[in-house]
Amino acid sequence: MSTPELSAGHSGLMDGVYRHQRHIYDLTRKYYLLGRDRMISELAPPKGGTVLELGCGTGRNLILAAKRYPNAHFYGLDISAEMLATARASIARAGLSDRISLAQADATSFDAASLFGRTGFDRVFVSYALSMIPGWERSVSAALAVSVGSVHIVDFGQQEGLPNWFRNLLRGWLARFHVSPRETMAVEIAAQASAAGKSCRFSALYRGYAWLFVVGGPKPI
Repeated sequence: MSTPELSAGHSGLMDGVYRHQRHIYDLTRKYYLLGRDRMISELAPPKGGTVLELGCGTGRNLILAAKRYPNAHFYGLDISAEMLATARASIARAGLSDRISLAQADATSFDAASLFGRTGFDRVFVSYALSMIPGWERSVSAALAVSVGSVHIVDFGQQEGLPNWFRNLLRGWLARFHVSPRETMAVEIAAQASAAGKSCRFSALYRGYAWLFVVGGPKPI
């Protein structure tokens, strides 16, 4: 199956999953999508800088980041038209439509120039999207390809410091929403960072409940 066919299939799946959930998504997810605010606090784009989010969903992170960094311009893409409808409405209510631009696209394969008129961004971030994206490794590659600064990623870890019963309960719940924590995420991101000649900082949060990565800058000699 070709990439466009995969994209269309996944787009339809995500629209089906979030057609109704998008209305309560932010209210419910704040209790278990941990580490997002720390990631946003570490973005620190330069004055007049540009920030891109892959898999922006309801726009929650973009709105918080735009308020925190008023001198930067923000961009977001998502494969789900339903989620983008909620994001656009939320951004308009926040009065940020002039600083946040959105587009529908597949995070594993997109043309930033045609979507946003830009080929590079000072910061790129991905928040709890890799665990939902088929071929998520390509999203990491895509993020690195358009980054002229740093890439920030937060997602479910392997809950390595938590009891087995909790891990099993969490994964059973996540599977209902087509979410699967990526066991090889740390190895894959580190390998891609190394191949790109960039450093990679990794933090396990909340006993491994979440993993946080910052990729950027030259590798230490």
